[in-house]
Amino acid sequence: MVLRSYWLDRIEACWKKVSLVWLSGVRRVGKTTLAAELADAEFLNCDLPSSQRLLEDPEAFYRSLSKPRLILDEVHQLADPSRLLKIGADVFPKIKILATGSSTLAATQKFRDSLAGRKRNIHLVPVRHDELPAFGIRNLRRRLHRGGLPPALLGEDYDPGFYSEWLDSYYARDVQELFRVEKRGGFLKLVESILRLSGGQMEATTLSNLCGLSRPTVLTYLDVLELTHVAAIIRPYSKGGKRELVRQPKIYGFDTGFVAFARGWADLRPEDCGLLWEHLVLERLLSDPGEPEVMYWRDKDQHELDFVIPGGRGAVDAIECKWDAARFDPKNLKIFRSLHPNGKNLVIAANVTQPHTRDVCGLAVTFSGLDAVALTNSWEG
Repeated sequence: MVLRSYWLDRIEACWKKVSLVWLSGVRRVGKTTLAAELADAEFLNCDLPSSQRLLEDPEAFYRSLSKPRLILDEVHQLADPSRLLKIGADVFPKIKILATGSSTLAATQKFRDSLAGRKRNIHLVPVRHDELPAFGIRNLRRRLHRGGLPPALLGEDYDPGFYSEWLDSYYARDVQELFRVEKRGGFLKLVESILRLSGGQMEATTLSNLCGLSRPTVLTYLDVLELTHVAAIIRPYSKGGKRELVRQPKIYGFDTGFVAFARGWADLRPEDCGLLWEHLVLERLLSDPGEPEVMYWRDKDQHELDFVIPGGRGAVDAIECKWDAARFDPKNLKIFRSLHPNGKNLVIAANVTQPHTRDVCGLAVTFSGLDAVALTNSWEG
């Protein structure tokens, strides 16, 4: 069993603030395995009828617990999960509860109470770059090509069938059970189209034409993909500049392995690695406990920065993702800084082992590997 210390520490930190933690993440990302690593905890699989019967009387159940921690795996399978969690948080606050599910808590109508103020949310992303040594992975290209779902990452051989089987299971178990989406073919075609377009700008009309779905249906399905963590929509940053994009977002698939699979990449070229590295950086930023607001920047002349993170007092940090740091071109950054002068400049590159800052065309730019980003805290200012 791999000890995922980063996530265990996140859970413990949340429990110091509230008694209820909601752990969400896509199917097969490792939620159950992670939850089972927590010490001194009662573990219940809510998918089992025996567990459902045990929880029919929440008060009696909570009073019967002999351990200080409770794991409720796949809690959305219960008839009224929000009632169970609310009673636990309000009446038995000394019991630390971890509830897991594939989607955000708001994704299912079973949750009649949002549990606002009672819980903390943790989104478990595919295996992060800084977790690779613990998984025994030393080849970064393997992580980019296979993705970060442990079964695919750790398999002896590359298995394309894993990805198609996962998509079928995702639709049947997560989408159908929670949202009653009826157009299976159109929905899965939308997912595959997004994976192929991942990292590019999102146009609902284009997706509608690709999938044979109406534009309103595409927009509805995009909400489903966000709620189930299969797609991340990154919106443009602008402070009113006439030539800055203000509406058109970018869209990213949830895992590099699925992006590579959808694009038919049997192996990876340097330019492929560059795109997938950008995805890996985004996963890292989105899983930071500081929960930064990740955006991107582009103007009408096609100048673009991969990510920007707004801070306080008008400062905005700029992030460029590079497979090779030597290929960084400061042109777009200079144009961005002419409009938004305050903030830090960060190049996150796969081949930088030691963070360093140097002058590039009059700008102070910090070059960093992905694991050192936590030391930089550039978005915290």
